[in-house]
Amino acid sequence: MDLKSKIRNIEDFPEKGIIFRDITTLLKDPEAMTYSVDEVIKCIKDEDFDVIAGPESRGFIFGMPAAYSLKKGFVPVRKKGKLPAKVRSKEYSLEYGTATIEIHEDAIKPGTKVAIVDDLLATGGTAKAIAELVEEMGGVVTSFTFLIELDGLKGRELLSKYKVNSILHY
Repeated sequence: MDLKSKIRNIEDFPEKGIIFRDITTLLKDPEAMTYSVDEVIKCIKDEDFDVIAGPESRGFIFGMPAAYSLKKGFVPVRKKGKLPAKVRSKEYSLEYGTATIEIHEDAIKPGTKVAIVDDLLATGGTAKAIAELVEEMGGVVTSFTFLIELDGLKGRELLSKYKVNSILHY
């Protein structure tokens, strides 16, 4: 299936010179959405891991059905202040400022093997912050899987010590 034809390109969003890869058009197409989730599952089905961690919100879209299909747990990675119980946090740099991600403190125990799933790899900052947070909690990152990788932004280089799967490359 030609997934790229199902993704809407929006020029100059969120700022001039950027092409935003909008997956909402892919998600509303039942065949494309199912195929995309199946491709994520294919990337990790033979790996040895305990849970899938996915950052909000699009990591939930691909990570949760993959976890369900593979009979694994799912750990939501949220923006600061969104989780109700005690959390572990990680602040990281963005192009303009900083952000903080959080995971429930009891979600990752020492030795937990974690596959991280998200929709997009750009510069890799968010992905690296998730890996660092998982590792600080004693977990082991087994891989990253992304629907889309923006090759020119070299996020893969920031994640060079990990296995990285990407289904589409731009």
